[in-house]
This record gives sequence, C-alpha cells and structure tokens, in this order.
Amino acid sequence: MQISRFWHFNTPLLILALPLLGAHLAQTGMGVVDTLMAGRLSAVDLAAVAVGTSVFAPIMLLIFGTLLGTTPLVAQAAGARQTASLAGTVHQATWVSLVMILFGGLVMTNSQWVFDFMGVTPEVSALASGYLRALAWGLPALAFFQVLRCLCEGLNHARPVLWISLLGLLINIPANYVLIYGKLGLPQLGAVGCGYATALSFWFMALLLSLYVHLRPNYRRFAIFAAWQKPEWVQIGHIFWVGLPIGLSIFVEASLFTTIALFIGGLGEVVVAGHQVAFNFTTLLFMVPLSLGMALTVKVGHALGSGHPDEAREAAWYGVQLSALVALISAAFMWLSAPWVVRLYSENTEVQLLAAGLIQLAVLYQISDALQVNAAGALRGYKDTRIIMLITFVAYWLIGLGGGWWLALGDNPWGPQGVQGFWYGLILGLSFAAALLLWRLHSTSRQFLNPNTPQEAI
Repeated sequence: MQISRFWHFNTPLLILALPLLGAHLAQTGMGVVDTLMAGRLSAVDLAAVAVGTSVFAPIMLLIFGTLLGTTPLVAQAAGARQTASLAGTVHQATWVSLVMILFGGLVMTNSQWVFDFMGVTPEVSALASGYLRALAWGLPALAFFQVLRCLCEGLNHARPVLWISLLGLLINIPANYVLIYGKLGLPQLGAVGCGYATALSFWFMALLLSLYVHLRPNYRRFAIFAAWQKPEWVQIGHIFWVGLPIGLSIFVEASLFTTIALFIGGLGEVVVAGHQVAFNFTTLLFMVPLSLGMALTVKVGHALGSGHPDEAREAAWYGVQLSALVALISAAFMWLSAPWVVRLYSENTEVQLLAAGLIQLAVLYQISDALQVNAAGALRGYKDTRIIMLITFVAYWLIGLGGGWWLALGDNPWGPQGVQGFWYGLILGLSFAAALLLWRLHSTSRQFLNPNTPQEAI
C-alpha cells in the first residue's frame, strides 16, 4: 500500500464521512436515549423498547436502504454535471417512499401478533405494541427526511444533515423525559412515551431539512419544490431497481438482529435487556464503518459519473483498507470499555454482566463487519446492488441466523449456548459476507476499467 496514495484518496473520504458519522450517531443516539431513559424506569420498559426496536429497526432500514438508491443516482448525475434531473429524482424518490411508508405503517400498527407468535411475555408485548403504534406517526417524516438526505449527501453536502440530526436528538431528550416519566402534568407513558417523543423528533428534522433545501441558494437552482412532478413509472422503476436490493440487503441484516431478539423473548427480561444493551452499544460503534461505506458510495459514484473508472477502483480499495484500520481501533475500544459502558444502561447487575460478555464477543467480528459494509458501499457506487442482496441473504439468514439458532437453542455437540450462540452465528455470517463482497468488488471494479463494459449494474 502506498501511504501517499492512501491518504490522497482517504482524506476527502474522511472529510465526507465525518459529518455522515455525526448524523448517524445523532439518529442512533435517539435509540440510545430511548434505551437509557426507559431502562431507568423499569426492566419491563427497557425490554419493551428492545423488542419494539427490533421490529422498527428493520422497517426503518428497509425504507432507508431502498431510498439509498437515490444517492448513487444523484452522485453520478453530479459527477456528469447533469443537475437538471435532480428535482425529478427527488420527486420520484418521494413517490417511492409512499409505498414504503404504507408497508411500514401497516406492520407497526399491527405488531401484536408478531410478539404473540414469538412468545414475548404479555406485559412486554403490550408495551412494545404501544411503542410501535406511537412511533408510526413519525414514519412519513422519517422517509421524506431520508429522500432529502440522499440528495444532500449525493451532492457531497453532509453537514446540514449532521446539524439537523443533532437538533433532532436535542428535541428527543426533553420530549422523552416529559413523556416517559409523566412531567408537566402529562401521564407517565413509559416505553410508549419513547415512541411519541421520537416521532416528534422525526417531524422536526424533516421540516428543518425541507426549509434548508428550499431556502439555501445553492439548492434553489435545482427547483426541488417549484412544481411537484407526477409519478413517472420508468424512473420510479429505476429507483426501485437500484434501491430495493439495497433496502432488502440492509433489511436482511437488521432482521437478523430482530429475529434474534424475538427468539430470546421467551428467555426472560434479563436476557432480552442484556442483548438490547449489547446490540445498542455495538450499533453505535458500527456507525463509523457504515459512514465510511456511505461516503464510498458517493466518491465511487462521482468518479464513475465523471468518466474515471480507474479512480473509482482506487477510491474503493483504499476506502476498504481504511475501514479495516478503523475497525481495529474500534475493537480495542470495545474490549476495554465494555465493563463500565453497560453500567450506563442498567443498574441491574445480571443485565450488566450478560451485556458486557456479549460486547466482548462482538469484538471478534469488527473487522469482517467493517469490510463487508464498505465493500457493499463501494458496490452501490457502481450501482451493483442485486448481488449484495443475494450474498447478505445467504450470509445473514442461512449462516448467521441458521447457525446461530443451532448453536443457541439446537441440538449441537456443545449443548445449547443460549443468547451467546446467536452471537457466534453473527461472527460466522459476517465473515462469510466480507469474503464474498470483497471478491465481488474486485470483479466489478475490474470490469468497469474496460471501456466496452456498460456502466450499469452487472
């Protein structure tokens, strides 16, 4: 590896990734705040937020991921200086988001059967269902915020999303305090209050980003809100063609954690709470490689749009190398900090011990997780998304979940390992995904170096 070339490509990548990271941390911070504040009320409320989040997270990521198909479209249009099409891209992506909102809202407002089917205790199930019904009110705002976010990030403008996400988090904290604990004369809603507070924050963020795009001079020339376009089925189909495999890939990964949370719902509140604490903390640290992967999508898309596939390939591989370096640092921090971090989430010593042990297991898959998410991010820049969906399905569901269930609850030579068995499955699945996605990135980036290769998904 040439150090000068490494930093030549990764310095602008980091400049873009850092605001993305801040925005991710702020938005993930809402889940952290929900978990911390509900956990301080009771273990039942913490468990309700845990299983409720396990349903909401994959729905949210399916919406986010599908709309992420907008980012490479914007990035390649910007690289080719074809910005006249951007308003149409935003409008058609918004029509796409309506379909996703209807699906997500239907699941979230009828979630009781999921919890009953998976054997979640009645008290936790009732609270979790109320949490999701409250949170569903914020789904339209969250989807439109994501559309505008893809526009900003595809144009290499990540800072407005960062500041607005931070303001959303600042709204979420006092709203949680008032609604969870019943302040200012309002009833104590517990976990359900988390849902209303987060929905309120989503609407606040969507309104602010809409005003920014409408009023900012460098966006005004795109005329995003000048005249709303009717559905154009060809472009909607193209956004779905690029974005739905991304959404399904992210959904498959997120639903792996969802299904694990539901499977362990019958193992008791301590196990559910310990798993949620560990998952919440590791997800927070995962935002670093995820942000690098999203920045890679933009950088690769810009290079391809401007007609430089050689630069796209170099940017992709140097970015993957950077992600491995960052993962090593993250793993060391995770290992050292686990015993004291868990105390912030819960005062229950059983929950603390279980969560700390799971966090230290997560250290083992940090590098493979970072490699797979950055390889996938680079492939999205090439609009090569469908193979990602296939690889992640096999890696996460067949190997990760199937192997994890066998180790956790099945008849295996070592005996049932409990919740730890699912985390062993995660290690296997993520390692498999990293190997295959790196191979695919090598193959795709080489094919784009050939000028006779069409610059479309292969």
